Amino acid sequence: MIFVADSAKQKISEVRSSGSIADDFFLRVSVVSGGCSGLSYKLDFDNESKPNDQVFEDNGVKIVTDLKSFLYLFHTTLEFSGGLNGKGFSFNNPNATRTCGCGESFAV
Repeated sequence: MIFVADSAKQKISEVRSSGSIADDFFLRVSVVSGGCSGLSYKLDFDNESKPNDQVFEDNGVKIVTDLKSFLYLFHTTLEFSGGLNGKGFSFNNPNATRTCGCGESFAV
């Protein structure tokens, strides 16, 4: 399961209500190679499912991830932080053994 914090749900709703994202799009979360710690998160809106996709819904948000990424994202919570020190969307990943200073990459 991948979880969505209230802060992330609110921001996703704001993006959707801006009219730039159609209602049939879901949130695709994936892990790609790169970043200072070796792996990076990728977050997109998508409307095309793939054969090995894992589908979850939490807090009213549909999340889709590929099977390989799910192995790194199990029990991860998507969060959003705004304000002066805010950094946007972030992932609270209990599987990460190390993260970089900016929080955009991790290692397991």
